[in-house]
Amino acid sequence: MTPWVASGPAAAGYPVLLASPHSGTHMPAAFLAGARLSRAELRQFEDAHVDALLGPAAQAGLPLVAARFARSYLDLNRAETELDRTMFDGPIDLPIRLTDRVRAGYGVIPRMIAPDRPIYRDLLDPAEAPMRLSRVHRPYHAELARRLRAIRAAHGAAVLVDCHSMPGLPALAGPPAQIVIGDLHGRSAAGPLVDSLLGLFAARGLRVARNQPYAGGHTTRRHAAPAAGLHVLQLEIDRGLYMNPATLEPGPDFGPLAGLLAEVLGAFARTAQAMLSLLAGDAGGDLPLAAE
Repeated sequence: MTPWVASGPAAAGYPVLLASPHSGTHMPAAFLAGARLSRAELRQFEDAHVDALLGPAAQAGLPLVAARFARSYLDLNRAETELDRTMFDGPIDLPIRLTDRVRAGYGVIPRMIAPDRPIYRDLLDPAEAPMRLSRVHRPYHAELARRLRAIRAAHGAAVLVDCHSMPGLPALAGPPAQIVIGDLHGRSAAGPLVDSLLGLFAARGLRVARNQPYAGGHTTRRHAAPAAGLHVLQLEIDRGLYMNPATLEPGPDFGPLAGLLAEVLGAFARTAQAMLSLLAGDAGGDLPLAAE
């Protein structure tokens, strides 16, 4: 079983690829048997329905790669090295980088779904780490890299929009943003490209923000190389716009928002097509396609 589900055209008519790394729902039986939380509780950790929200955009011609496995099983938006050695009952023969996310329990193999909400009853077999990375993490990112390479070859540049949902943001100095676009503070994508996506959402009445509070994750860092014609944006959508965050049930605005996303992302793809001379960079440059 592949760790992703692909939809939309096999060959991109535009230089844009969509991805949804946190909408997967598959949980292996052995994982559920070792979890102290129910499947319903574990699903609170996912970006529920983001793949379905993007369905109309895929049907309209933008290829989509969506995760199959649940985020609680493996987080595709973390680096392979973000492992918590305290989760295992023996040594792990893998490179490990201790980050703040790992300390909090949100590494590539998560320990928590929220503060004081641990996933597992017992320590894990150390063999779980290389198995999950080799079966899920590496193939997923290899597929993104393969598709981006093909898009760049066809169009001269490629743009990845990595799509997520977010909890409602706090109201600080005014109404909070409903859409957040992350570009690693200007490092992962051309500025005019980011401006265009922000403008398309704002023109349709949505409140937007750039990099606050989400600037981009592992996928953005892993696949971005603007100087070589590869641009990556992280898109965060307020869950309250389309579902009940407590029950994960889609709300009455689900269909209209899916249609709005198809409209916005279609217009964005046409804008990217028109910007190809700006986006191409060094057409002969190397892309960061090697596994970590």
